Amino acid sequence: MTALHPPDSSPTGTTTDPGSDPGSDPGSDPGSDPGTARARPDAAVVRDALGVGLAVGASGLAFGVAGAGAQLTVWQTCALSLLVFTGASQFALVGALAAGAAPLAAVAGALFLGVRNALYGLRLGPRLQLPRPLRPFAAQLVIDETTAVTLVQPDRRSARLGFTVTGVSLYLVWNLTTLAGAVGAGALGDPGRYGLDAAGPAVFLALLWPRLREGGEERSVALLGALLALAAVPLLPAGVPVLLAVLAVPAVALLRGLRSARGKDTA
Repeated sequence: MTALHPPDSSPTGTTTDPGSDPGSDPGSDPGSDPGTARARPDAAVVRDALGVGLAVGASGLAFGVAGAGAQLTVWQTCALSLLVFTGASQFALVGALAAGAAPLAAVAGALFLGVRNALYGLRLGPRLQLPRPLRPFAAQLVIDETTAVTLVQPDRRSARLGFTVTGVSLYLVWNLTTLAGAVGAGALGDPGRYGLDAAGPAVFLALLWPRLREGGEERSVALLGALLALAAVPLLPAGVPVLLAVLAVPAVALLRGLRSARGKDTA
């Protein structure tokens, strides 16, 4: 949850996995005059927003199973979805716990992933311009999917409608499917007997895979982070290698800066 100030795809083609930036759109300039943009019919906005909310919300079933695999109770798993409500961070937390990480290390990794929602809030605040009393409630809904749907809308009215419908539908479906997954996995007994203890890492790998298929810096960050984590596994306590992998981001940025400076010198 993150504050709004005046923050694991959209139907318009924008990818919104927990690690991606929803990007920008000519109609998403917070300073643009909403009256000069071509408005979309409300029905079209609601249709697209519901499509995202229902489709992505169904993946809460996998989180419920992953929570059971990490030896969390049904209520602990459901509390994460109700209070945290950001898929990548939730999967990172239960995946680290399932691997034997210390709770503090698992929480730290989840917080690192959740920081991006604060950046989304800075982008969405001027775009939505919600009344002050509504901002704390809207902040709970600032995630990848709501950001993507909001930013592709051509005017403020459509942006508010898309944000609200996507956020509310996704929140409801995500929590219902989390409950279903946790209860269903719990009824099966020991998750390890059915391989359900691997659900968290498997889903997290699925979230990472699109970055590996991309070129340029995304692939470099993903590969370097994986190498750092693998190299640290035999040396550091469980959960810490995942945190160490975060160093891939500044490392790749530094290499890019050095390469750009070298290119200017030779020009």
